[in-house]
Amino acid sequence: MKEIVIKTSAAEYTVHCGGGTFSKYASQIISGQFFVISDRDVFAYYRYLLWDVLGEGFPVYIMPSGETGKSFANLKCILTEMLKAGMRRDCTVVSFGGGVVGDMAGLAAALYMRGVRFVQIPTTLLAQADSCIGGKTAVDFGGIKNLVGTFYPPAEVIADPRFFSTLSDRDIRCGLGEIIKCATIDEDLFGVLENCKDLSGFDFFEDMVFRCLSLKASIVQQDEFDLKGIRKVLNSGHTTAHAFEGYYRKKSHGEYVLAGLYYEAYIALKLGVCDEEYFERLKNLIFRVMKAPFFPEVEKAAEAALSDKKNRDANICVIAPVSLGKCGEIRIPLQVYSRLLKECSDELKGEHGAC
Repeated sequence: MKEIVIKTSAAEYTVHCGGGTFSKYASQIISGQFFVISDRDVFAYYRYLLWDVLGEGFPVYIMPSGETGKSFANLKCILTEMLKAGMRRDCTVVSFGGGVVGDMAGLAAALYMRGVRFVQIPTTLLAQADSCIGGKTAVDFGGIKNLVGTFYPPAEVIADPRFFSTLSDRDIRCGLGEIIKCATIDEDLFGVLENCKDLSGFDFFEDMVFRCLSLKASIVQQDEFDLKGIRKVLNSGHTTAHAFEGYYRKKSHGEYVLAGLYYEAYIALKLGVCDEEYFERLKNLIFRVMKAPFFPEVEKAAEAALSDKKNRDANICVIAPVSLGKCGEIRIPLQVYSRLLKECSDELKGEHGAC
């Protein structure tokens, strides 16, 4: 077991990482009046663990699984059920699920009575390696991912790999998407992934979660509210990932992050700011995790990037991998962005077929 302490001007909180942390810490950090938010799949698998630690009969809201649950309608339902359950200002909202549950639970905690205590128990590899810290909460709105939200950090986090045993291959792939994203800004992590023969297993994932959260914690502490530009590196590949996710809606967030990393590295390569040798190494790492990410109608998907929060003026902003351990900010007109996405997609189709 390891701990990461995150200190910002707004909050100080501890992340408990490693096997056995749920059994050791859950009953300690969840006491008094509390309200659990989970999703259908996670609660079906693990409700008995919650009952063993917290007892049965506690108030719980079960969200639909997947991105569709990230809506104002669902947020209203959560707040309504909290009110019906008589939650007071000193209650604790417990997120028990993946990134979508964490976003919704965090936003509900931030809004209810202008803010109540919030605890994260992430159950997916993606949520444990990335979204459980940093304080970003949001709902999708107007077809745009994470358009409306706020910063609201948790009081404590439990990141226990015991929950990975029920994850699907897609869930693992999604988590690896965010882990590889972290590797684009950490040379040592990139080397570990590149040299690792098997990107799986509890010990491997436990180590990756600790490495990624330690890296993210160091960045978040420098740029708590994403205002200084330091935190932008955590959005490597995400402009294109969110554009694809909003347009196609067939894959999961982490899979689109993998695709976004590849497409944005390709854009950087074609603009002369990405090292060619590094591009090939990153490409090989991405393709170890997923098939070559060919997409049809990629020019139409590109238009979704116009709503990205990082944009300024009329240009699309991408945070692209450019060299080992380094990302760079690139601002280009939509026409150039769209053309390069199409060129990349056509090359993939020619090399690998429509995967």
